[in-house]
This record gives sequence, structure tokens and C-alpha cells, in this order.
Amino acid sequence: MGSQGVSVIMPVLNEELHLAEAVAHILDQDYDGPIEVVLALGPSRDRTNDVAAELATIDSRVRTVDSPTGRTAAGLNAAIALTQYDVIVRVDGHALIPRDYVRTGVATLEATGADNVGGIMAAEGVTNFEKSVAAAMTSWFGVGGAAFHIGGEAGPALTVYLGCFRKSAIERVGGFDESMVRAQDWEMNHRIRSTGGEIWFTPDMKVTYRPRASVRALAKQYHEYGRWRREIARRDPSTVSLRYLAPPITLVGVSVGTLIGLVGLIVGQPAVIVLGFSAPAVYVVASLVATARATRIEPFPVWRRLPMVFATMHASWGAGFLRGPG
Repeated sequence: MGSQGVSVIMPVLNEELHLAEAVAHILDQDYDGPIEVVLALGPSRDRTNDVAAELATIDSRVRTVDSPTGRTAAGLNAAIALTQYDVIVRVDGHALIPRDYVRTGVATLEATGADNVGGIMAAEGVTNFEKSVAAAMTSWFGVGGAAFHIGGEAGPALTVYLGCFRKSAIERVGGFDESMVRAQDWEMNHRIRSTGGEIWFTPDMKVTYRPRASVRALAKQYHEYGRWRREIARRDPSTVSLRYLAPPITLVGVSVGTLIGLVGLIVGQPAVIVLGFSAPAVYVVASLVATARATRIEPFPVWRRLPMVFATMHASWGAGFLRGPG
């Protein structure tokens, strides 16, 4: 498998600032086989499509395909339909993959026999807020124990970040589910596993990820994550785990506890006050402990924001899960 062709697919929407650099990183891989890049172009509001056309003109290895809805799953499927090679590597429009990414992915596919291999979503911030989000996204308290967030040993996994796929596995399960606006990676990896395939995590594959730059954008992102994780749970209840139930349970517990505590203050009942405020107090203490563990090497402007970032991620994810995608 070492020198066979690889098709890199990329759904693109409003990526004018990052697209050329992202594609340059793909074309500069140290892989010894042929590589093509297929860009699925959504209805961008900036010059993304012009940049893509220029890239395709400059290098014949770059091709484009229209993705009218702009939805990720539809764009991925449109790009896959245009690919010519048996290994599919998914890359996002703002991701900068290291030079050995494709080579490592193909070698891991060959060594493990897996249908999809992937690595770490290496969150790195530039601003103090982004650095706080990055710390939260690599913290067990922030996102749970998924190896693609916090790292770990190589081995079978439920899902991985992005991925290097056998095209035959994608075709076997019918591609990405276009009804899934979010969580389409997790959902397809679940179907691959359900049909006997294996998803493999390796810490040797690492992609730099730039976190959201504001509280509002972070809240929207995690609200959508929660909504569509609820849809996966609805379709297949066996996928439900404590990790995914923790945010909605925490949100309900803290909200109800705070309400009970306030009622206790109003009616002057110390026992009710203690009972009610115990839930938010436990969460605050846990958040502060996690902050201390996650930001031991970060400066004050970063770690002082982390409790707020934790709360935003957990509350938004929990609210989205309780709401569902309907």
C-alpha cells in the first residue's frame, strides 16, 4: 500500500484566508505515491471559490466540485465521487497537516488492517481566549477521555479526528449521512464498526486545530455538537455513554440545585439552601481543580478564563443535547 495513490478530500466554505496554505501543506507531503486534492466548494460569501479555481489552474493535482448546500457531509460525498484512488484522506479547509501525515496514515492502514485511522485534534490558540479553549479541549474535565482530544496509546477507537480511510469501507457503508449536519464523522465511523471494520487511533498523526475565537462562537459550536450527538443516540441507543450524558445531567443538576438554593434563601431554610447550592458548588470546585491541572504552565490571562470556558462548553453541549436537532 506504501506507494499507491491517495485522494485528499476537503469540504470548503468561507476559507479564503486559509485555503491556499492548507492545500500547500497537502501538496508538500513527503509521501512517495501520487496525491490528488478534491475541493468540494460550498456557497461561500468570500473569495474562497476564486482561490480554489486559481489553485486548480496552477496545479493539475487539484480539482474542484460544486457542493450547493455547503453542508459538510454532502461536500464530502461529492468529493469522494470524484476521487480516483483507493485511499481517502479527509482534511478541513483550515487544517494544516504535517508533512508526514499522509505517509503515516497509509502506513498505519497497512500495519493495522483498519478501515480508518486518525490521530490528535491538536488545539492551539493564538489569543488568550483561544489558548483557554485549547486548554479546555485537551482536558479530561473539558471534553472527556477521547484519545483524539487528550492523546493516548495507539489502538482501536470509537472515532478519530478527520481520518485516512479505505475507500472500500466508505463505499461499503454508503458514504457520509447527509442528514447529519454535525457529528457525521462519528456517525460514519459507527457504521464502519457496525459492519465489522475497525477505527484506529494513533498519536503519530496530529493536526493543528484553531479553536473558536469568542464565547458566542464557542457556545454555538458546542450547542450544535450536543444537538447532533442526541440524534445519534436517538438512532442507536447503544451509543449512549456516561461521557455524553454528563453535560446534560450537569446542566440540569446545577440549574435545579441553584433554583432550590434560591428558594431556600427566600423562605429562610438553611437545610434547603445547603441542599440546593451543593450541586453548583461541586461543579465550581471541580472546575477550579481542572483549571489548576490544565493550566499549570499557562499565564494568568489564559487560566483565569478557563472556568468560564468550561462552563460555556458544558452548558451549551448539555442544552443542545436536551434540545435535540428537531
